[in-house]
Amino acid sequence: MTTIASETDTLTRDALTVLQPGFPGTTAPDWLLRRLGEGLASVGLFGRNVASPEQLAALTAQLRAERDDVLVAIDEEGGDVTRLEVRTGSSFPGNHALGAVDDPALTRDVAHELGRRLAECGVNFNWAPSADVNSNADNPVIGVRSFGADPELVARHTAAYVQGLQAAGVAACVKHFPGHGDTSVDSHHAVPRIDVDAEVLAVRDLAPFRAGIAAGSLAVMSAHILVPALDPDRPATLSSGILTGLLRRELGHDGLIVTDAVEMQAISGPYGIERGTVLALAAGADAICVGGGLADDETVWRLRDAIVAAVRSGDLPEERLADAAERVRALARWTRNGSAQGFAESGAGAASVPRDIGLTAARRALKVTAAEGFSPLTTAPYVALFAPVANIAVGDETPWGPVADLAELLPGTRSATYTDADAAGDILAAAGERPLVAVVRDEHRHEWMSDALTTVLASRPDTIVVEMGVPQAPPRGALHIATHGAARVCGRAAAEAIVGAVAGA
Repeated sequence: MTTIASETDTLTRDALTVLQPGFPGTTAPDWLLRRLGEGLASVGLFGRNVASPEQLAALTAQLRAERDDVLVAIDEEGGDVTRLEVRTGSSFPGNHALGAVDDPALTRDVAHELGRRLAECGVNFNWAPSADVNSNADNPVIGVRSFGADPELVARHTAAYVQGLQAAGVAACVKHFPGHGDTSVDSHHAVPRIDVDAEVLAVRDLAPFRAGIAAGSLAVMSAHILVPALDPDRPATLSSGILTGLLRRELGHDGLIVTDAVEMQAISGPYGIERGTVLALAAGADAICVGGGLADDETVWRLRDAIVAAVRSGDLPEERLADAAERVRALARWTRNGSAQGFAESGAGAASVPRDIGLTAARRALKVTAAEGFSPLTTAPYVALFAPVANIAVGDETPWGPVADLAELLPGTRSATYTDADAAGDILAAAGERPLVAVVRDEHRHEWMSDALTTVLASRPDTIVVEMGVPQAPPRGALHIATHGAARVCGRAAAEAIVGAVAGA
């Protein structure tokens, strides 16, 4: 392959330094190790890269054998978005559950324990927490990933999460700047647009980012959203007014700015990933996330050469690239030096955080509404899972729901998954005389789900309803349990409530 730059010169190394690529497999491919030797400073991990904690630790050790200060990033929010436990479901409830409890100390402890587990596996940079205010209940991509709809609540929990995570030696990254909560479009598929004035944005959407920055968050991730009040022409990831003017100068963020994945359609569709990468760097981004869907040497090579070409043509100032690369290296230095100090200083506090803090939090997050005369189940039920199409951030690999835990507590439990309104008859027939548990996820956003549940309840008013999304629909059923998320521990907490832990929930 013909290249336009030497693999050893400063410009080319800086171009590699600002990339954060993903890759396939549970061991590092040869091409990735070569790029680390040539200047690549970061990698991004996804569910496809994780089989077990032991395997992940071996993978990160393999990377560090090539470059000892490599940034190993992961998209580990806990809750519905988990990479560390992608095949089992998370041991930690997500943000919405923590916001429902509204105990910042608990949020700090959960983030600390999650960070401790990441650090044990050699991961030192987490693309979390989501600081988005869930002001649009129909949001298809944020939902339970948000602490809630109240800006002040989201702000205090964002700060607590940053503090807990970084005390464990893992750099935090508040996202998705300037706020993805008031959108009805998923930026994985198209460009979302937020049409509110700057005053609303300042009070509502920016408050959690101010809090995260004040708490010392080492990174901020940009969103691929169009906010005309801030920039009528370009999405935030490509806007110098938003990244440099607002985030750097007005809000005072001096750490890393990393983009959301540039292969998402909101960027790759209108701009292409090469031009999108150059525009993002020129706008003020320091690191380019690529690899959720694109993960190969050719992509890294193309982006490196596009950056070098942009510098040589004058489209990207060389000083801007050098500044971006230095910010990446500065974060890498923190992970080797400052993070170790922070981890040591937090040792006493870490010892006091129970290893099962996630389950404790999930239990506290339950909202249980019982009809008069309800009695906990003592016989094995039939569980109907109403499953919406998963968004790309969550994915469809991770199991969810209380079925496994109900089967443990009530042996003989049976279940099936349903995806349309016509399922009601099948559910009633399959349940027969068994107790019936209907598990929904964002009932208010899915008309088919609400209609099917209404039909089921008309015939079986004794049905137990478990809402594992954002609880917007009115509680109904003999017992209604809102878990505020679909993590494994949320399913466990719901199962416990169903068999008799209602009073303590």
